[in-house]
Amino acid sequence: MENILLKKVTLNDIDQLQKIGRQTFFETFAESNTEENMKEYLDNGFSVEKLHSELSNTNSEFYFALEEDTVIGYLKLNFGESQTELKDDKALEIERIYVLKEFHGKKVGQLLYDKAIQVATETKADYVWLGVWEENPRAIAFYKKNGFVEFDKHIFRLGDEEQTDIMMKLQL
Repeated sequence: MENILLKKVTLNDIDQLQKIGRQTFFETFAESNTEENMKEYLDNGFSVEKLHSELSNTNSEFYFALEEDTVIGYLKLNFGESQTELKDDKALEIERIYVLKEFHGKKVGQLLYDKAIQVATETKADYVWLGVWEENPRAIAFYKKNGFVEFDKHIFRLGDEEQTDIMMKLQL
C-alpha cells in the first residue's frame, strides 16, 4: 500500500493510541473471550496513565500506520529492561502489531513489521522476539512466513483467564 505512512507516536498522540489500541484488541480477541475479561483488559491495558508511562519510557517505541490522517494500525517495540520477558540488551521485542480489521490483507501489518526489523537493525539487535496467542493462527502464520521460529511458551493473563502465548524468535 503506497499511500500508508508510518509515524512515530508521541505523548501528543495518546488519545489516538488509546483508541486504536482498544479497537484493534477488541476486534482481534472479543469473540474468543468473556465480556468481563475484555472490559478489564481494555480499561487497564489501555488506560491513559498506562499509555503515558509507556510513551514516556525511552526503551519503548510506538509507530502508527496512517492512511491519510487516519490511524489504521500500530506497532509497539521494547528494548532492554522494557521487554516483557527476556530483557536482553541484544534483543528487540515486538510487543504489538495490530491493524484494523478492514485493513487486514492489505500489507499494513507487513509495513509495521518491516519498520520493526529496520529498528532492530539500526539498534544492532542480534534477534527479534515476540509472544503470540496460541489460538491466533493468522498471526502465527504471518510470523512464520517472516522467518520466526517457536522457542518457548509463556502465560498471558486476560482478566481471570490464563492463556498460552507461543514465544517466537528471528535471528538477525
